[in-house]
Amino acid sequence: MAQQRAIRLSLQKPTHAVCVVGTETALDIYRSVPPGSVTFKVTGSSRVQTYLEYDPKNVRGPPADDHWPLDADVDVIISMEAVSKSLDDAKVQVSYYGKNESNALGQALLYLTGIEVSLDVDTGRTGTIKKSKVNKKTWSWGPGGHGAILLVNCDRDSPVPGGVDYSHSHLYSLADLQDMSKMLLWTNGPDEVFNNHKLVLHVSLGDSDKVGVFHAQGGNQISNYKRVLGPDKLSYKVDRAPGEQEITFYVEGLAFPDADFLGLVSFDLTLMDTDELLLETPIFTDTVVFRVAPWIMTPNTQAPLDVYVCSVNERGTSQAEFLDAMNYLALKANCHLIICPPVDNRNDRWIQDEMEFGYVEAPHKSFPVVFDSPRNRGLKDFPFKRILGPDFGYVTREPTYSGASSLDSFGNLDVSPPVTVRGKEYPLGRILIGSSFPKSGGRRMAKVVKNFLYAQKVQDPVELYSDWLNVGHVDEFLSFVPAPGQKGFRLLLASPDACFKLFQEKKDEGHGTAAQFEGLKKGKNKITIDEMLNDQSLRSDNRYAQKCIDWNREVLKRELGLSERDIIDIPQLFKLSNSYAEAFFPDMVNMIVLGTFLGIPKPFGPIINGRCCLEEKVEDLLHPLGLKCTFIDDYLSYHVLMGEIHCGTNVRRKPFSSKWWNMIP
Repeated sequence: MAQQRAIRLSLQKPTHAVCVVGTETALDIYRSVPPGSVTFKVTGSSRVQTYLEYDPKNVRGPPADDHWPLDADVDVIISMEAVSKSLDDAKVQVSYYGKNESNALGQALLYLTGIEVSLDVDTGRTGTIKKSKVNKKTWSWGPGGHGAILLVNCDRDSPVPGGVDYSHSHLYSLADLQDMSKMLLWTNGPDEVFNNHKLVLHVSLGDSDKVGVFHAQGGNQISNYKRVLGPDKLSYKVDRAPGEQEITFYVEGLAFPDADFLGLVSFDLTLMDTDELLLETPIFTDTVVFRVAPWIMTPNTQAPLDVYVCSVNERGTSQAEFLDAMNYLALKANCHLIICPPVDNRNDRWIQDEMEFGYVEAPHKSFPVVFDSPRNRGLKDFPFKRILGPDFGYVTREPTYSGASSLDSFGNLDVSPPVTVRGKEYPLGRILIGSSFPKSGGRRMAKVVKNFLYAQKVQDPVELYSDWLNVGHVDEFLSFVPAPGQKGFRLLLASPDACFKLFQEKKDEGHGTAAQFEGLKKGKNKITIDEMLNDQSLRSDNRYAQKCIDWNREVLKRELGLSERDIIDIPQLFKLSNSYAEAFFPDMVNMIVLGTFLGIPKPFGPIINGRCCLEEKVEDLLHPLGLKCTFIDDYLSYHVLMGEIHCGTNVRRKPFSSKWWNMIP
C-alpha cells in the first residue's frame, strides 16, 4: 500500500478525516502530547486496521500492555479496507500515559470515513478495465508486461471540414469514441464527503499537447461529451453527480512518438480537501500511464488488401496496357485495385514514392494509417484528400527546409519481414532506409522523417547505402518475397555478377548473337550478348554497382540475421550517368509482391529457344518457392522515366497478428 499523507491529532477536539480505501495513512501523534507523558496506546474500531512500525534497536517488540514508549520513534499507520456507510463511522483513539500511571493524561480522537477513489485503465491489455492499486504508474514491454495503450486519433470520423479528428477540440461523431481509450474513475462512499472534498483530474504541461480527454456524462448525444483536458487545459474538477460510482473518460492521442516524445503520458487524479476558506489540500493521488501506439509498417510477406496505381494522361497505349496488367494481377491475388485518376495525381505516377501504408493498434481497436512523404509533387494532396477518412489515419513529417531530396521519397523506405538477429527477436521486422554512407556529403533522408521512424521503436531501422543510385532508393536493388521454411521469406538482390554469368553461359552455348531489348517495339537499340560481354565501360559500371550492392548485402546479413541461403541474386545490369547508377534494362527486383503472385518488370532480355533468358532464369529461381511470376511491360510508362513497377504502385497489407506490446525493443 502506498502511504499518501499524515493526519495530525489534537487533544482539544476530535479530528475528522477521510481515508481512501486501500491506502495507508500515518498518524502524527507527537505534536499534541500531554506534559509528563512517556507512553501511548492506540485503539480503534474494527473497521480500521492499525499498524505500528518500530526500530528493533529501540523497541524489542510489542509491549504486553500495548503501551508504547514515546521516545522510541514508533510510527502509527492506519488503513481501511471497506467503504463507510455513513460519515465518521470508524474511529481511532490515542491515549497518553505518564510514568507508572494507569489513567490516561490525555486522549486524541480521530473519526474516519472510508471512501473509494480509483482511476483505472486497461493495464492488462485485454480490452477491459479492472480496478487496481498496483502497476498503474509504470509501463513495461513483453508478454508479461503491463500498461495501457493509446491510439493517435489521426483518422477522420468527423463530418465537419478540417484535418484529422484530433485537431478538433469538440466531438463531432460518436464513432470517434471507438478510436479512444477508456479511463474509468470509481468513487464510492457517503455523498456528504464530496461537500468539502473535490476530485481533480490533471495532466502535466509536458504531456498536455500529446493527449485529449473527454468526459462522458451519459446518453447518446454528442453534447454529452466534452473535452476536459488537452493543450488548452491542464486540470479538470470532476463533475460528479450524487451517488455516481463510475465516471467514464475517453482519452485520445494527439501525437506519435518522436524525437522529443518517448510516447509515455500520465494522468493524476487527486482528492482535495477544501476548508471554509476554500483552501485546498491534496490528501490522495492516483496515477495512470499510457503508451501511445507506434506507427507500424507491413512487409511484402503480409497478405495484400488494396493495390493503388495511377492513371496518367500520356500518348499511346502503354499505360493503359500497364493498368490492364495490374488489374489482372490484383484479380489473381484477390486484391482490390484502386486507380488514382489524373485529377488527383496531376500526372504524377510515382505513388510508392508519395506514401507508405502502415497501421496503429491497441487491444480495443486497430486501423490503417498512411504516412505521407515530404516529396510534395503531383500526388502531394492525394493521401490527405482521398485516403484519410473514417478508420483510415494520416500522418506526415515535413522538414523545415524547402526542397526534399529524392531520398525523402518512400521508394527509399522498406521493411523486412520478422527476423531474429543474434538471439534478439524483431517480430515486426526492421525498417530499411537508404542513406549516403559510406559516402560523405551525399543525399540523406530528412532528419524529421528518420527521427519519426526511429522513435516508433518496434521496427528498429537499418540504414543502407542507396546514394550510389541516380534516384537513390532501396527498392532499386532489393525486395522481399514470401517463401517456405523457418524464416518465411527470401531477400532478392539485384546482381550484375549473376547477369554477366548468365550471359556468359548463353554465349558458351552458342547464343552470343541473341540481343537484349529484343521484342521492344521502340525506345532502345538492340545489343547482343557478345557486345554486352565485350563492353568494358558496361563492365566497369557494373563492377562498381556490384561493390555497392555487396556492401549492402553484408549490412543486411548482419542486421537481419541472414545467411547466403536466405538471399537470391536476380540478374540485373546498371549503367552510370554522372557518377550515379541507373538500371540498364527494366529493374526486375523493383517488383510488386501480392502474396505468391509477383508483378515483375519485363526485362526484354535475349530470346533463346523462344524464351527471354532473363525471365526464364528468374522463374527458375522463384518458382520452387511457390511464386508465380508475371512479367509486365513497364518500359515506356515507367522504366524510361527512371522507375519501375514498385515505384508506380502501392499496397496496403494486412496487419501483423503479433502484438507490438508483446515484444521487447
